[in-house]
Amino acid sequence: MNFPILETERLRLRMWKEEDFEAYADICADPQVMQYLGKGQTLSRPEAWRHMAFLAGHWHLRGFGHWALEEKENRRLVGRLGFLQPEGWPGFEIGWTLARSVWGKGYATEGAKCALQYAFDEMGKEHVISLIHPDNAASVKVAQRLGESFEQEVEITGIPVMVYGLWKAQWVKQQG
Repeated sequence: MNFPILETERLRLRMWKEEDFEAYADICADPQVMQYLGKGQTLSRPEAWRHMAFLAGHWHLRGFGHWALEEKENRRLVGRLGFLQPEGWPGFEIGWTLARSVWGKGYATEGAKCALQYAFDEMGKEHVISLIHPDNAASVKVAQRLGESFEQEVEITGIPVMVYGLWKAQWVKQQG
C-alpha cells in the first residue's frame, strides 16, 4: 500500500514507525492530553503500543487513518492527526491529538486543514465529521476554525460526544 505523506509549512503527516513509540507513549501517559479522549484515562505503555498499532492497522484495513504528526524542523513526533472510521462510527472522522508541549501553536488547525484538503480533493469525500467531548473547548475552537459546525450529540462506546461536521461545498466556498 502506498501511504501518502502530507506537508504543511511546519508539519509532516507521515506513516507510523516503531521509533515513534517512546514519544507516543509519553503523549498517551499525559493526563491533560487524555482527559477528553475515550474514558478520559491515560494509557499504559502496553495500551499505547496497542493503540499505535490500531492507528497503523486502520490504514491497512480502510486505506486511510491517523498520520504520525511531526515537526519538520526537528522531526520530533508531536501527536497524531487524520481520519478514522472504525466499525460502528457515525461517519468519516477527522481528529487530532497533540502533545501538551505544542498546544497553542496552531498545529491542530494547520495539520487538519491540509488533511481536509486531501480528503475532499484526493479521497472524494463529501462530508467530514469531528467527534468532540462536550467539555473540550479547545477542540471545538479548532473545529470551528476549520469551518465545521455543530450537527448533533451521539454516544460512542457509551460516551456522549458532540458531532461537528463540514461538507465539501462549504469547504470549497470558504477556501475562496
